[in-house]
Amino acid sequence: MKTIAFLLHNNFEQAEYEEVNNQLKGKGYKTLLITTNKEKEVQAMQQDVDKGDTFIADIFAKDANISDYDALVLPGGTVNADTIRGNEEAHSIINAINDAGKPLAVICHAPWALINTGIAKGKTLTAYHTLQIDLENAGAKFVDQTVQVDGNLITSRNPDDISNFVDAIDKALS
Repeated sequence: MKTIAFLLHNNFEQAEYEEVNNQLKGKGYKTLLITTNKEKEVQAMQQDVDKGDTFIADIFAKDANISDYDALVLPGGTVNADTIRGNEEAHSIINAINDAGKPLAVICHAPWALINTGIAKGKTLTAYHTLQIDLENAGAKFVDQTVQVDGNLITSRNPDDISNFVDAIDKALS
């Protein structure tokens, strides 16, 4: 059974974790939650504004071993994505997954991490529309599509695109 890890901090977009997680489990994948937070309890947000549910992470980022995961998903949420893009432990995990050529699935505001890790340069990506200039300034080509696949990178725009995002992850792992 293939294992898909989710990497997040706090104040992430709930649907981009919970719905993606549930759909991937429904397709037969094992999933786990990695956090850069100091506590295993993490806070979700609804549409970046209202507090959503809390979830319990399986492990802390410092204890993550990328050889245990077949793919990595980065949920969005503005605060979460901004925190992850500045976190060195997160960068190590993201870069290791990317260097191994494993699927790296990134949605909404989470492509900010691809900028900070240097992965975005030369790639064709999609994201939440407000990231277009950031991605282009980082040397990426921005496209406005539900899902964009460039090598092992799978990017998506927002919660409305989750079904297509999950299908692209599934296809990459098949």
